[in-house]
Amino acid sequence: MASIEEQLELIERGVVECISRDELVKKLKKSEETGVPLTVKAGFDPTAPDLHLGHTVLLQKLKHFQDLGHNVQFLIGDFTGMIGDPTGKSDTRKALTAEQVAANAETYKTQVFKILDPIKTKIVFNSSWCNKLTSTDMIKLASELTVARMLERDDFKKRFETGKPIFIHEFMYPLLQGYDSVAMHADVELGGTDQLFNLLMGRDLQRSRGQAPQVVITMPLLEGLDGVNKMSKSLGNYIGITDSPDNIYGKVLSISDDLMFRYFSLLSDLSTDEIEALRSKIADGVLHPKIVKQQLARELTARYHGQEAALTAEHNFETVFKKGGIPDDVPEFISKTTEPVALPNLLADAGLVKSTSEARRMIKQSAVSIDGEKITDGNALIDASGEILIKVGKRRFCKVIFSA
Repeated sequence: MASIEEQLELIERGVVECISRDELVKKLKKSEETGVPLTVKAGFDPTAPDLHLGHTVLLQKLKHFQDLGHNVQFLIGDFTGMIGDPTGKSDTRKALTAEQVAANAETYKTQVFKILDPIKTKIVFNSSWCNKLTSTDMIKLASELTVARMLERDDFKKRFETGKPIFIHEFMYPLLQGYDSVAMHADVELGGTDQLFNLLMGRDLQRSRGQAPQVVITMPLLEGLDGVNKMSKSLGNYIGITDSPDNIYGKVLSISDDLMFRYFSLLSDLSTDEIEALRSKIADGVLHPKIVKQQLARELTARYHGQEAALTAEHNFETVFKKGGIPDDVPEFISKTTEPVALPNLLADAGLVKSTSEARRMIKQSAVSIDGEKITDGNALIDASGEILIKVGKRRFCKVIFSA
């Protein structure tokens, strides 16, 4: 196992706050003396089926602990997911059904192993202990937090002051997240800066039950492609880890030079020294920023699709953007329709867009072309004959073959 100093250097990389560093050092020393690894947790509510790079900031930090020999537990909040985390929300979250939570949880299990070692990672579900809580347990849990303290939360405070409803079950969320740490006997919990209230709740509940309080480590919220707002699907500034290799590679190359090194720090497997060396070479004029950004794009694309796919994506990018060509591996979509089909429906069926509304928006923005000709009519009908090449945006291509 690495020395305490070496562990701290890796653990503290990119960290916003550690509560507290002294406690972390003590836990690391005890782990070294006893040979017992720390138990490190991070929780994810399966509220959506796909993760994006913003979510992987925590996964990368979990990997750091894993690489240092500690026990990593990836917590899927299938119970708390049915409540909905109120953090940062101005309205009550819509409750998910048990079926939705279960389906999303399954996709999480496959996605996280793109970063974490599946053999060394323990996946746990908080329903396994939350479902066992009796009404008496719930009342006792609720008695450990005052309404006044709950209203110190910025999101609840704003909703209360503006007259927006706050439902009682939302107060249970931070308590149950804190109880997760009790049930898991967590030594360390990771979370975003927006999760600090919930993370500290775990420390409080552990103390009240005679456990040593967990160390809380908060990570920054990763900015999206715009370099300003938190990466979010609703804002469209995200890079999904299930995106195609071409999309991941191209999107990474689209970020600013300044944002590039934030992505390196929070997402790359390169060491801090290696990252600083790249920064110095750019400053000295030895390397062009684009060359370094290509390195980042290859690394992140390879992480989710493999090295060969990353190199192909790089080749496709150069072919499409430098030479104005078409990628070598354009996907094909076979359509069995015999009648003229509305273009928005065809784009959605071919998987080029998520929905017909997104298709119409792209068409309106002149971002859709067929056989090199831009289409601006959102009501356009496409004859169901032969084959056509559709391009959406800068990187999405599809050959549609009509085969009735």
